[in-house]
Amino acid sequence: MQEQLENILALERRTFPGPGAKERAIREELDLSPVHYYQLLNALLDDPRALAHDPVTVNRLRRVRETRRSER
Repeated sequence: MQEQLENILALERRTFPGPGAKERAIREELDLSPVHYYQLLNALLDDPRALAHDPVTVNRLRRVRETRRSER
C-alpha cells in the first residue's frame, strides 16, 4: 500500500501536456483504470500516512476537492 500511495502522489505532483496524457500515464505507469485511480486517490486524501508523506500535495488536493464539493 505504501508504494502505491507514493506512486499516486508522485503522479499528482506532475503536470501533463494535454488532454488524455494523465489518463494514459495512469494506465501505463500504474496499471490502473482512471476510475479506480481516482477512487484510490480520494481515499488517500483522508489517510494520515499520505498527509505525512506529502503534505503539500495532499493539502492542495483536499482544497480542490472541497472547492468542487461546495460548487455542487
